[in-house]
Amino acid sequence: MSKKIKCNDPIRAAKRKSVAERRVGIGSRCACGESRPMAVIAGSDPMTCAECSRRQKGQSTLDDHHTACEANHSATIPVPANDHRAILSEAQYDWPKATRENPDGSPLRAIAGCIRGVCDTIIYLIDRLLLWGAEFVEKLDDFLIAQFGPKWWTSAVFLEFMKGTEQL
Repeated sequence: MSKKIKCNDPIRAAKRKSVAERRVGIGSRCACGESRPMAVIAGSDPMTCAECSRRQKGQSTLDDHHTACEANHSATIPVPANDHRAILSEAQYDWPKATRENPDGSPLRAIAGCIRGVCDTIIYLIDRLLLWGAEFVEKLDDFLIAQFGPKWWTSAVFLEFMKGTEQL
């Protein structure tokens, strides 16, 4: 359930994805299940993603992501290599080129890059760290309703289970 800031140029984003799919082969996937074309390594045989390739070589599967783009700030954060390639770097290609590259070192473009980078990173973290939890508890609620009824939290089984947890 990915959330994303509105893409500046959806046609360019679709073109980048299409080019990457043709480069690695449409429908290509790594043995681990990774199928995002930006994360799969073109020409690898068998088809391998960046993380699996690094794991096989005994290298770190993390990349140092320049959140604001290196032209704007030197700060980096470690992120999984596949997500770096397929999500965070891709998000930066949606930024205005002058902000992403900041060739003259404009402090205003640097600030814009920092703001955009933090926004992209927060959305990434929300997607990876929080939304799965909401989806999990919603499914758990559905399961508990099916097992114990619509007010499962008032059932004797649940109340017995919760005894002694008042201190938590």
